[in-house]
Amino acid sequence: METLKLIVAGIIVTVAFVVLGWQVVGSYREWFNAKRQAGELLRAVLTSEQYCQLMRLSYIDIPSPRDQERIYRVPRGPGLVRVIEMGKPTMSLCLKPLERVPDADIVVMHKLMIEADEETYLQTANRFAPI
Repeated sequence: METLKLIVAGIIVTVAFVVLGWQVVGSYREWFNAKRQAGELLRAVLTSEQYCQLMRLSYIDIPSPRDQERIYRVPRGPGLVRVIEMGKPTMSLCLKPLERVPDADIVVMHKLMIEADEETYLQTANRFAPI
C-alpha cells in the first residue's frame, strides 16, 4: 500500500513538473514573439536615419515638435530620456509602462508620444535633474 502511494505521488509530482515546464516554455515563446514583433514595429516607425543612429549609438534623438532647440535622447534599453536644449542637458525624464514590454516597444512609445502630444508627454513623465 505504501509503495502504491509513493508511485502515485511520484506520478503527480512528475506531471506537475511537466505542466510547469510547458508553461515556462510557452512563456519564453510568447516573450520571444513579442520581442520580434516589437523589433518589426520599431523598424517601421523609425526613419532610416533614426534606426541607424539607434543601432550605432544605442539611442535616438527625437526633435521636439514645439521647440527646435530641444531634442529628446531616447535610449535603446532601460534608462532615462535626456532632454537637451541648445546642446546642453536640461532634465532627465522617466516614463514606463505598467507591465513588462520589450525595449523596442518603449522606444516606439517615447517617439510616438513626443511627436503626437509633447505637452502631455512632459506632464506625464517624472522629471529629474540632468545626468
